[in-house]
Amino acid sequence: MGDAIIGSWAEVVLSELFNFYSKEVSRSETGMIHNFGVSNMWYMIVGEDHPDSLEKRGAAREAHLARITKLAVDGRVLVAGPLPAIDAEDPGSAGFTGSLLVIDFTSLEDAQAWVKQDPYVVGDVYKSVMVKPFKRVLP
Repeated sequence: MGDAIIGSWAEVVLSELFNFYSKEVSRSETGMIHNFGVSNMWYMIVGEDHPDSLEKRGAAREAHLARITKLAVDGRVLVAGPLPAIDAEDPGSAGFTGSLLVIDFTSLEDAQAWVKQDPYVVGDVYKSVMVKPFKRVLP
């Protein structure tokens, strides 16, 4: 069943990304693709998981990814992903220690409000979340 969920999620993400890149977009001097008119600030979001939260994480994952995918489609996600508990692409039962996201918001308050509604926060996956402005330098 897990593979079916991941497969359907991947299809949705690929479809949404195709739709995004089919839109009219501009390239900045750095070569990054942006929607026209976007002039917000990047914010780093670091969520630290509760110990033994792998089951809760799995239960909230689809809704968590759906929210991030909506922002990615709008060109607002620089990077997003989990932090494996061990040095491995697939940590298996060791799980994850948290997540790192860098997302474009209009203000720190907007970023914090978005985080409060995240399924990993609502579902008690994260024991703490840090939100800070992020200044992109490279690439």
